[in-house]
Amino acid sequence: MSFTISRNSTVNCYSVFQSGNYDLCLQHLKNLQDLNKDEYKIAMNKAIAEFFKSGQTTTETLKQALKADYIAMMEAAKSKIHQYKVRAYIQMKSLKACKREIKSVMNTAGNSAPSLFLKSNFEYLRGNYRKAVKLLNSSNIAEHPGVMKTGECVRCMFWNNLGCIHFAMAKHNLGIFYFKKALQENDHTSAKLAATSNGQAKKFQGIPMCTLLANKRYELLYNCGIQLLHVGRPLAAFECLIEAVQVYHSNPRLWLRLAECCIAANKGSTEQENKGLPSKKGIVQSIVGQGYHRKIVLASQSTQNTIYNEGQSAAIPVASMEFAAICLRNALLLLPEDQQETKSENGSKNSSQSGSIESSSESGELCSSKGQEGDKFIPAPPSAPIRKPELENLRCSILACSAYVALALGDNLMALNHAEKLLQQSKLSGSLKFLGHLYAAEALISLDRISDAITHLNPENVTDVSLGIPSNEQDQVFCFVFFVAGKQTPQCYPSSVTSARAMMLFNLGSAYCLRSEYEKARKCLHQAASMIHAKEIPPEAILLAVYLELQNGNTQLALQIIKRNQLLPSIKTPSPDVRKKPVALQPMQPIQVPAFTTVQRK
Repeated sequence: MSFTISRNSTVNCYSVFQSGNYDLCLQHLKNLQDLNKDEYKIAMNKAIAEFFKSGQTTTETLKQALKADYIAMMEAAKSKIHQYKVRAYIQMKSLKACKREIKSVMNTAGNSAPSLFLKSNFEYLRGNYRKAVKLLNSSNIAEHPGVMKTGECVRCMFWNNLGCIHFAMAKHNLGIFYFKKALQENDHTSAKLAATSNGQAKKFQGIPMCTLLANKRYELLYNCGIQLLHVGRPLAAFECLIEAVQVYHSNPRLWLRLAECCIAANKGSTEQENKGLPSKKGIVQSIVGQGYHRKIVLASQSTQNTIYNEGQSAAIPVASMEFAAICLRNALLLLPEDQQETKSENGSKNSSQSGSIESSSESGELCSSKGQEGDKFIPAPPSAPIRKPELENLRCSILACSAYVALALGDNLMALNHAEKLLQQSKLSGSLKFLGHLYAAEALISLDRISDAITHLNPENVTDVSLGIPSNEQDQVFCFVFFVAGKQTPQCYPSSVTSARAMMLFNLGSAYCLRSEYEKARKCLHQAASMIHAKEIPPEAILLAVYLELQNGNTQLALQIIKRNQLLPSIKTPSPDVRKKPVALQPMQPIQVPAFTTVQRK
């Protein structure tokens, strides 16, 4: 290898220089310069050897040689300096300054692979995805010096960048394809570097130092996991992310993504299947008996008593709800302390202290200390550092997930605690506020606190169902709830405030049923049904209507609701000869929202 030869020549050159044989030293330096023409240290050593050869008398010649080498070195470094500036501006999301610096990079470096990659990254941040792909495809990867010279596998970077761009374009299957190509290139490069080293005992001997960080496997696995989670393959995503978390265990985002994998794997697709079904699937489990003894067995919609991984330790990394709870606990512990709790304990902060937050954050101390408010960023490798607005959104998402998981595991007190903390957050998106009220109400109902649950189920609590709060135009943050939502509203999630309020009314009707207030429950049910399309009515609402009609004695109407799989106008309590006398069905009139009471459960 040339690296071993140059290393031996360097040792021989130094020993010859120490012995005073400057002619032989200059010969060795000439050979070294032929191997590595861009190394400025060789030119400097040649000038020093010439100076000592002349008996240290040609001082002016030495100065001129060093000055010429310095000028040549600075000219060569200008391009690198501009590239580093662009990378810094990209990390800072400062697109205006980055645009000016990109022009300098293109003027000094031309259409080289690094300059085109940087410009493609810049266009990617601006949302010009097609232009970013075009710039990547126009780069000449074959001209790159290679991983032994730079420590970077350009082919791996090329496929990874294409995967990121297609992820932003919501073409997730294509993104997975490109990430897999990047993984293959990375494994191939790592195998070549391993073959270069001389055995396990001398693992790093014979390879340049810059190649020690050439392996990007765990970063690529992180990207693959996020992409697979968007596609709807949570188990495959879990396998990728659980391997990445062994290296990036201090990233709270990564722990949240692992929890989302566990939740998506255990939640299944029942919500999407049951939404808008014209048949009785999801309501009728089976029909038994014949004739007069014919019975309809209704399917149970309850998941309260579901047992996950019975007899297995929760610490084992499998896609279970117990492991999701551990992941969410880790994510919360990695976040700084909630500023609202600190303010409630210590009183309001003065304006001078809040002003020092921004100034102290510029000093470059990007540590994630929990007690310091002056930190502007929190490191979250391999992804970008977490900013303060992102931190608040991330905390809300983790609390929403924690409440959901606690409800699934039957830990109602913990679920109520997480839901109340979620609702106390100052910058809470409409979707998470909606979920917070639902989770709090469900936990309170399980704790037999029906009146408190009814206050959470007030439809007026829902004013917005947006999925996230954008921090600014350049850096939008998409909140991930208990599944990865992406840019579009999920099928099982209410798409408007009206749909969300209808969901609240359905749940409010169930709460009234628990207190035997069936008339109020019926009003809530039919008002909710009048607010949304018939295909959007969930099967739980159909079952609630069946229950109310059975309580009212309308057995035939309950059977008709099951048969048609839709809500029907209610009938007053029938007389014993109801089968002989047809009853005229009155058209439903719009009903006002029922008044909320504080009557305790009977």
